[in-house]
Amino acid sequence: MTRSTEEHLREVQRTIGHRPSERINIVEAGKQQHVLGADVVAVREQPSFDNSQMDGYALPKTEAHTALIGPTIAAGADPDELYPKGLQDVVAPIMTGAKLPRGTAAVVPVERCTPPTFGATGEMVRVPATERGQFMRLAGSDVQPGACIARRGDIVTPALVGAAIGQGIDTVEVERTARILVITGGAEVTPHAQGAGPATIPDSNGPMLEVLAARHGIDVAARLLTNDDPKRLEQEVAAAIEAHQPDAIVTSGGISHGKFEVIRQVFTDGWYGHVAQQPGGPQGISTFQGVPVLSLPGNPISTIVSFVLYVAPVLGRSEPPLRIAVDTEVTGIPDKDQYLRGEIRNGRAHPFRGTGSHLLTQGATATCLIRVPASATIPAGTPVTVYPM
Repeated sequence: MTRSTEEHLREVQRTIGHRPSERINIVEAGKQQHVLGADVVAVREQPSFDNSQMDGYALPKTEAHTALIGPTIAAGADPDELYPKGLQDVVAPIMTGAKLPRGTAAVVPVERCTPPTFGATGEMVRVPATERGQFMRLAGSDVQPGACIARRGDIVTPALVGAAIGQGIDTVEVERTARILVITGGAEVTPHAQGAGPATIPDSNGPMLEVLAARHGIDVAARLLTNDDPKRLEQEVAAAIEAHQPDAIVTSGGISHGKFEVIRQVFTDGWYGHVAQQPGGPQGISTFQGVPVLSLPGNPISTIVSFVLYVAPVLGRSEPPLRIAVDTEVTGIPDKDQYLRGEIRNGRAHPFRGTGSHLLTQGATATCLIRVPASATIPAGTPVTVYPM
């Protein structure tokens, strides 16, 4: 049975399962854009005290009036030391972020007062009528203890780093960076450094997968090149697993119906079939010595498309799909969703020419995949689903 893209992604997620997590410094987690391995929960209310949102006067009442100016409350100062009984018959000059004295009804910006600059203690100022609670940041108005700040699976953003440190949280649980074993090749493929012979091609998929993995926060523990000898490949994979303990194996090629489909011959414990997509229809999911194996088709563009759709979002970091208008009319093919290579130009998705899975050069500068549903004709200006690469 042919699967949809979404069905196959769910099977990949089920096979990989939850990755192990580790606790690291929150700043380092943010720098490396780690994915949370556990919820981050508030341990205290934030803000931790009532404070002023403006440079102005803390007022004991909200109607317009002329008042005596009291001592200035600077940020970091304890207002109880200056106003032990709280605000009564004076207004308090207060700086942004400073703790509000007890009895504050509102804060008015200094520029709205007469005069519009701070006066000295003991002078008089005319303040306008204000709304109760104006420009007051109340304790707990951002978050309460026990509230979830960020959930497992969220990326550690700069704002999360700031929020966590404000809570006194210095470390977080993050998903450990996945380590994969990459397998490419066939008898016709030679190491790329050797070049190509009259009937061979250099291994472009291996280096390409290594770069894709790095861009999506995945470590390549080792790369193997097959030569269509199943017994030799089985031995090399077993040795690599023992040496590197990968979280998954990602293969490229060797999963069709030819005589020398070595991947299918070695990784027999699983599923091989088709996903209703072009390019990248042939796919495989299996296990070997308990390690998940994701088998991608061997044509270079098919490998890239499959990695972006199924490997990156499960084993690494991947931007979510976007909805962007296409800048030219596109027409899909029967029975399969098509993934066109392209780029975003002036806020619109621009597809490149050439849809064949072997046309690597024509898609060399692509920065996104543009999804065209089966048999659909999409006019220019119509939103489509776009996968950043």
